[in-house]
This record gives sequence, structure tokens and C-alpha cells, in this order.
Amino acid sequence: MKAAARLWQFDGQVPAAALTLIADGVRIAEQQLSQGSDAQPIACALYEGEALLAGAAGRSEGRRLFIEQLWVRADLRAQGLAGDCLRQLEAQALRRGCVDALAETVSDEAADLFEHLGYACIAHLHDYLPGLTRHTLLKVWQPRES
Repeated sequence: MKAAARLWQFDGQVPAAALTLIADGVRIAEQQLSQGSDAQPIACALYEGEALLAGAAGRSEGRRLFIEQLWVRADLRAQGLAGDCLRQLEAQALRRGCVDALAETVSDEAADLFEHLGYACIAHLHDYLPGLTRHTLLKVWQPRES
């Protein structure tokens, strides 16, 4: 039987299902590297009726909370909802046994918020994108045992 011809696809030609398969493959490979990962999705969302006002999402893995998204509807920003979301996500992570939390952002305002809420900036990557700095922040609730 003759092998099928190989064909590259780029950008918008790559179907969403293929992108999902790629992301899932990377996640599975990372879990195998961490020897049986205990990764679990974690999220919280604030609604008013049917309207989504704010939310946060990520995962807990290896006793660490990884904050991947923190969002507040544009017209409700600067009212404390981001901090409320973050505290709700942290409370869930603590109930799961997490001992620390890690966040990354290119928003200087978000980095300031994380620092205000007890996170320490452990790395900066200046010009991550032109004019943007990538901030890596860590909050420790309980020191990790060596």
C-alpha cells in the first residue's frame, strides 16, 4: 500500500481540531515527563443573571496553582473584581492542597495587581513582544519540602 503524500498546512489552513490535538499532545507529553501528573482544571466565574462579569481559570498540578487566565468585563474593571476572582481561585487551590501559585502576564497592571495581592515577581522578560514585558509571579503559602 502506497503511503499518503505529506502536505504542510499553515496559519488559517490548520483546522481547529488539529490545534486542539497538538495542544493535547503537548499536555500529555508534559504529564509523562512529570511522572503521572495530577493536573486538574480549576476555574471560577462570576455571573449577574446570565451575564458573565469576571472569571479566572488554570490548573492545579504538583501542589501548585497555575493561573492561566484572569479576566474582568471591560466596563467593570478597576472595581476589585479581578482580586475577588483571584482570591476565589486561590481558595479552591488551597482546598486542593496547593502550597503556592504561579502566574504570568504581559500586562503591567495585572502584574501590579498580583504583587498587591501578595505575589512576588520572580522574573521579567523585557521586550517579550515589542514594548511588552512578560512578568512571572509566585505566591507561596507554604514552603515546599526539598
